[in-house]
Amino acid sequence: MVRRGLALSLLLTLAACAGSPSANQEADAAAKRFDQPDPERGALYIYRSGLFGVARPLDVAVVNGVQAKLGYNTYLRIEGPPGPVEVACKAGDKTASQQVDIAPGQTRFVRTSMTAGLWGPNCEVAEVPPDEGQAAVRSGRRVEPQQ
Repeated sequence: MVRRGLALSLLLTLAACAGSPSANQEADAAAKRFDQPDPERGALYIYRSGLFGVARPLDVAVVNGVQAKLGYNTYLRIEGPPGPVEVACKAGDKTASQQVDIAPGQTRFVRTSMTAGLWGPNCEVAEVPPDEGQAAVRSGRRVEPQQ
């Protein structure tokens, strides 16, 4: 039993290292305050949930914008002009996306996850209520998006 716990601990540690670089502690703490964006901008949190594929990062992208590799229990916060934003994920050769409409001064939350498919992993993208998104972000680690 101790050996199984040690193996799981090592796997979770490796998964935490996979993906985009971590943001510094100040940026992580600032994002977890959930400050409202400037009135002429919107904020979007994208986080990864679920244990499936824990050792493999999930590619996420805001169409025509930033991208990141989300490891287990990680998130990113981006701000930009209000309007429709398309969030996409990729696991292997499978992709999924969802459009999120962000109003001026508004913050929205999107969950991404890797799921089991018949021929390999799939991914899912879903907008979630603020309370669910905030709980996931509070337990996660912020990563830096790439341009």
